[in-house]
Amino acid sequence: MTSTRISNSRVVKLWAIGGIMILAAFLMVILAQKASAHGWVDSPGSRAILCKNGQNTDCGAIVYEPQSLEAPKGFPAAGPADGKIASAGGAFPKLDEQSATRWTKVNMSSGQNTFTWKLTAAHATTSWKYYITKPNWNPNAALTRDSFDLTPFCSVNHGGTRPPSTYSDTCNVPQRTGYHVILAVWEIADTANAFYNVIDVNFGGNNPVDNQAPTVPGALTSTATTSSSTSLSWNASTDNVGVTGYKIYKGASLVTTVSASTLNYTVTGLTANTAYTFSVKAVDAAGNESAASNIVNVTTSPVVVDTEAPNAPSNLHVMGATTSTSITLMWSPSTDNIGVTSYKIYRGSVLAGTVSGTTTEYTVSGLTPSTAYTFVVSALDAAGNESTASNSASATTSDAPAVQAWAPNTSYTTGSKVSYNGSVYECRQAHTSLNGWEPSNVPALWKLI
Repeated sequence: MTSTRISNSRVVKLWAIGGIMILAAFLMVILAQKASAHGWVDSPGSRAILCKNGQNTDCGAIVYEPQSLEAPKGFPAAGPADGKIASAGGAFPKLDEQSATRWTKVNMSSGQNTFTWKLTAAHATTSWKYYITKPNWNPNAALTRDSFDLTPFCSVNHGGTRPPSTYSDTCNVPQRTGYHVILAVWEIADTANAFYNVIDVNFGGNNPVDNQAPTVPGALTSTATTSSSTSLSWNASTDNVGVTGYKIYKGASLVTTVSASTLNYTVTGLTANTAYTFSVKAVDAAGNESAASNIVNVTTSPVVVDTEAPNAPSNLHVMGATTSTSITLMWSPSTDNIGVTSYKIYRGSVLAGTVSGTTTEYTVSGLTPSTAYTFVVSALDAAGNESTASNSASATTSDAPAVQAWAPNTSYTTGSKVSYNGSVYECRQAHTSLNGWEPSNVPALWKLI
């Protein structure tokens, strides 16, 4: 009897350990997928990125994923609820704590200012919009729609195209004094969501002006050089308030700006067998820039014939819900001895599309409703070497939406579809139909598709 109990106890323990390992693996996959999304306002530093950089404290989990402030698009009619605007719906509740002294503020002057986003997944984009709190807003109350002027002071149409990984808008910021909050909204074209970032701003007077530059970055070195790139690393700077980023210079030309937590960068696009000089400067939230680091001299190597293909993309999976005519795919990036330049997406054996080497998602469109499809992805380098195929991902498109005949005295929501005189129309604006408002008669309410 005793031996039986011991055996059963061991079995239970083994099952428990196995269950924990499976759960841990599942969570790692989920977190890895989530970490691939999506972007934040890097300059002027948003509340989230200042949390990651340590200038804001007691921030919660946002320090690990400032790129994940995602909620339904359509602000102010839709989007995150009042009181949860800063956290994009409440997933990171610490960000919704609001008072006049809770958050580090970025000094700003009214007039032209540049807002720079860092994107970890460059979605097809509808628009970029920027809102600011009203002159008489209450900084000690939760952020609500009533806190903001609901007409954006800056709205940039992006036409559904994909932005680069570093994207900037230059906007005319309205006249304000003291502490205000700017809400930046990145609206995605191919999903139902947008990304919401708040920026805590001081328009002179409420906070001491920061005129002290960071210390000089130390020990800049080149760790590896090829015919077209060189990898740089340096020691961190310090600042009386906080370093927000580093600027990498090639000679006198700015190559890029990286975040304060980044102490290395690979400069690409160089010419073979050519001498270059590099330096790095540190910057803070007030725009103060340190003196330059030591200069590193680099000579790229001669051109090497590249016959090595990239490794296969991994973790190909379907992202989000499929529609009746499209399926969105995402995968983990490949690596290459020189560099991945593009990815090819195959539907079965047919090429469905090609994206750049920095893009790891693609929406396959023009599909047939209620049909099963299988996809693979391969990676290519500049020499045309193509990797083996990724794992396959399969999905079935949804059924074609039912289209009802248009009828008077019927309520229609935006996006709903109807048939009329043999054509299909999509509702542009929610309304209740009347006789005379047939779709062919009122293009302001109905779009022919």
